[in-house]
Amino acid sequence: MSRTFQVTFDAHDPVALSLFWRDALGYVLPGPPGAELAEGEDPLAAWDAFLARLGVPEEARRTRSAIEDPAGAGPRVFFQRVPEGKTAKNRVHLDVRAAPGLAGEERMAALEAECARLVALGARRLARYEPEPPLSAGHLVLADPEGNEFCLD
Repeated sequence: MSRTFQVTFDAHDPVALSLFWRDALGYVLPGPPGAELAEGEDPLAAWDAFLARLGVPEEARRTRSAIEDPAGAGPRVFFQRVPEGKTAKNRVHLDVRAAPGLAGEERMAALEAECARLVALGARRLARYEPEPPLSAGHLVLADPEGNEFCLD
């Protein structure tokens, strides 16, 4: 039997990091349990009000955040505040599929365009790997605003 899973990021600012990944992946911030958010309603404000009603102190309300695939196909991504900083290269990372089905210069141009979009959102470009057929189609390595490496594939 298969299992569902979520991807969890340790973070200094879970809400800010969740907003970066929301925009990077085209995900959404879900509302609190049982809440029906109106079109355009801010889910962060809804969470703040929900947590206040539960008696959660204000300083603890931004210690967690999550994003979800609006189509329900991808995993939920959870962000939790931790006191320690990142100390080494990630052993597990995300590959963001930005150029499926493309090859050669067309593929690399699509990856470069997506890289520019993500850098404007707060990512940092780390490296470019050229295509080396037959095993590598080429990819870019970036870091999110808290330094977590990921690939544009």
